Amino acid sequence: MPALFIGHGSPMNTLEANGYTEAWRAFGRALPRPKAILAVSAHWYFGATAVTAMARPRTIHDFYGFPQELFAFDYPAKGDPDLAGEIVEAVKPQWVGLDQDQWGLDHGTWSVLAHLYPDADIPVVQLSLNATRPLDYHLDLARRLDALRDRGVMILASGNVVHNLRALRWDQPDLGFDWAQRFDDAAAEQLLRDPADILKLAEHPDFTAAVPTPDHFLPLLYTAGLASAEGASLEALVRGYSMGSISMSCYGLGAEIELRKDPTCAARLPAGVPPEQSNI
Repeated sequence: MPALFIGHGSPMNTLEANGYTEAWRAFGRALPRPKAILAVSAHWYFGATAVTAMARPRTIHDFYGFPQELFAFDYPAKGDPDLAGEIVEAVKPQWVGLDQDQWGLDHGTWSVLAHLYPDADIPVVQLSLNATRPLDYHLDLARRLDALRDRGVMILASGNVVHNLRALRWDQPDLGFDWAQRFDDAAAEQLLRDPADILKLAEHPDFTAAVPTPDHFLPLLYTAGLASAEGASLEALVRGYSMGSISMSCYGLGAEIELRKDPTCAARLPAGVPPEQSNI
């Protein structure tokens, strides 16, 4: 089963039709249908490793200042307590707690799934990002999760390679600062050449500007860790920027060949989407 890293950007992508969301919809149409989804979102970042284990995860609106239509959005996917239990076993001796009632699905997950699988008819569990652990912990955890893919579980990581909210240019939605493009290009090169060595990016001169906080960067490590478990590389499916300091790049493991079987698939072009639909 393919694994994806999606650069999710603004929550408003949930409601908008643009180049990125058209590409995400193309992924959902072209990729094999998963039995379940394990989502790793930038927005469940706290001091423990946990997985949602409730039968009906709630839709969390973890933001403010957006239109009421976005707060009213609901993604009513079922949970999968059995899969949550499998995850606990798969990562041992690392510990993962079962969250029965605290979290749910946040917008890092549902803003993407609203386009990938708009019918919300695939069970979804969400894994937290442990804020107390070093970067290599997340790579190791990802490698332990790789076997789930053989059982039909799609692992969906949602964040942004570059995510600096302090530097945003709200009036320039398609802008990518020079330093943002340099770091995003370095990430693309590293993921294609050797995902196992993804932590080399922490030495990049633009790392501090591109990754002022680790939350949106950490999901990328999960996709890189899965690739390293298989000795595979990661190819960019979508490249682009938003408001200067956000990268919208998306990567796929085991997805590229499937996407290219469909000549109408938006993700088959290097830019990610057909020129007439692009906002990149």
